[in-house]
Amino acid sequence: MLNIVKTQYGRIQGVGMEGYTVYKGIPYAKPPVGALRWRAPQKPDAWEDVRSCDRFGNAAPQEFPTEDTPWGAMYYKEFYSDPAFIPQRSEDCLYLNIWTPAQTGEEKLPVAFWIHGGGFGGGYGSEKEFDGAQYCRRGVILVSINYRCGVFGFLAHPWLSARDEKGISGNYGILDQIAALDWVYENIAAFGGDPENITVFGQSAGCMSTQILCSSSLTGDRIKKAILQSGVQTVDRFLATPTLQEEEEYGKRIVKIAGAKNLEELYAMDTESLLAAKAQFDAETFMHLMKGELDPGDGSLLIVPNVDGYLLQKNVRETFADGSMKPIPYMAGCVTDDLGRTEEDRKKENPGVILKGCKEWCIRQEELGNPPAYAYYFNHALPGENGPDPAFHSAELWYTFGTLGRCWRSMEARDREISEQMLDAWTNFMKTGNPNGDKVPVWKPCTAADPSVWEIR
Repeated sequence: MLNIVKTQYGRIQGVGMEGYTVYKGIPYAKPPVGALRWRAPQKPDAWEDVRSCDRFGNAAPQEFPTEDTPWGAMYYKEFYSDPAFIPQRSEDCLYLNIWTPAQTGEEKLPVAFWIHGGGFGGGYGSEKEFDGAQYCRRGVILVSINYRCGVFGFLAHPWLSARDEKGISGNYGILDQIAALDWVYENIAAFGGDPENITVFGQSAGCMSTQILCSSSLTGDRIKKAILQSGVQTVDRFLATPTLQEEEEYGKRIVKIAGAKNLEELYAMDTESLLAAKAQFDAETFMHLMKGELDPGDGSLLIVPNVDGYLLQKNVRETFADGSMKPIPYMAGCVTDDLGRTEEDRKKENPGVILKGCKEWCIRQEELGNPPAYAYYFNHALPGENGPDPAFHSAELWYTFGTLGRCWRSMEARDREISEQMLDAWTNFMKTGNPNGDKVPVWKPCTAADPSVWEIR
């Protein structure tokens, strides 16, 4: 197996596993600290000795859910309760991980580029539910990344825009993702990967990020396929899509809470103080939402990517309308109890707005003459403590990565069968643009004449 690989920045040594090698914590940009805080990512420095990549990199600064977190107690139990998978948090967080089955650097294996979710405020690429072993066993290289989140990844403010040569601010976390994609494109051949066959996929904020990357000219033709999990926006507005000016106004409120009087004071603030200011902003935003003082379409998620005229010329719904997203193969889907699903939807057993958007996304590709697109609906109840639990937002990730054995739930034969089918479908798509195969139920493209959806249950 590959163990020592020469990248453009120096040699790295991975950890040999059964049938694959994993390289953990590869720096894809300089640490965004000091003067590089709230700056576009810079290429990493080179090194001379062999760098040991045997531990995952720092996660971006964030608040991890706990048993006592009102909004996250369930997520704590599901994904954050095992200390072995909880990394250090630091502004020095721009690292990626590679799982490769390649025997030499001469192979040309498809590459899966994973973007984690977390509401643009948290998450990391080495979460408990993520792993590349099952992708390697199917002949696909998996890459996962960390990127700047929350106030460090998406703060826009007139002070920051004024000192920027393009007159913009915010979007640092998405620019991190693009820097990671560029690094992979330039270096993955040394790991046995094909830089001309990269599939970008992500869930929740990772899905929204994927849609942005497929709507931006900055990614060129480096993305050859995309999978959109639980976050597609088409016609209906259920998440904020702010302009730079709107995002700057949110940023002004955060800076006021933080107490910084000028840019120098803002830069001098420590990580914890900035996290606390963002947390107070979030709490105040939620109160305004509950009082009906905010557009419900925005929810309480406001520190997000903005339309700055550089990363994005228009928001993703406008890109959908004019058909200027990348003309590549797509898969799009969601789970039973996903974002935007209302109580009325539940009473009527209506999947909700995201599945509607997934079908609209697929049918739009047909209208544009793009490759066939495939829609799915993960409607499988997970084993719970007191009976089956309807699939909640993020529930499919155990199945997407084949990590059922890490979950506290008593997974059954049907769960394992579903995971195998999904892994085969996902990796088939990554190889050819078509998810069908011997172990996958017939999955037809979603078209206007036949808006077919693979219901996974």
